[in-house]
Amino acid sequence: MSIEVMVRQMTAGFGQTCLIFFLTLIFSLPLGMIVYFGRVCRFKPLSWLVKIYISIMRGTPLMLQLLIWYFGPFYLWGMNIGGYKFTAIILGCSLNYAAYFAEIYRSGIESIPTGQYEAAQLLGYTRVQTFFKIVLPQVVKIVLPSVTNEVITLVKDTSLVYSVSYIEMFAVAKQIAAAQTTVVPFFIAGIFYYVFNYVVAWVMELFEKKLNYYR
Repeated sequence: MSIEVMVRQMTAGFGQTCLIFFLTLIFSLPLGMIVYFGRVCRFKPLSWLVKIYISIMRGTPLMLQLLIWYFGPFYLWGMNIGGYKFTAIILGCSLNYAAYFAEIYRSGIESIPTGQYEAAQLLGYTRVQTFFKIVLPQVVKIVLPSVTNEVITLVKDTSLVYSVSYIEMFAVAKQIAAAQTTVVPFFIAGIFYYVFNYVVAWVMELFEKKLNYYR
């Protein structure tokens, strides 16, 4: 098999990689903020429950979580998981990354000086107005480098979905490598991941430059 044919086949799988990447981001970024609010909630049972969730998500491998999300419904409830694979992948990845983003948001929000909250209160701002008009714009700038690191990690973590036999770029590379007994597909996959990560890093750097006026 020629390199051109390999690239063509892996490009088709790369479309699935991109789909998993973007859907995970779309769900996990806002979900991370919800998890953060639960984490700092004054209702202690909810706060402790969210802390346990974050601890589990960050303390166990994503591959293991994907396997549990995929096979769990079958073993627990006898559910037909024939068409459930993609849903399990997005659910597993989104909940995993939401835990990381929640902690990133927490570190950014807690870095805001208390004096800004007090000044906002004196100006008559409500807690919601203070958060969205004063705190959040600064937090976005503060946490963007950490979020960028997680987004780059997500690009590479999309390869873990092969554990539930989902066909994306890395799975295609493994199939070609096994059939042709060559490591060339892995080198091609590495180039795909590198270019994808380079584009992601470039886009995130543009966002950082846009937010330079907060200095």
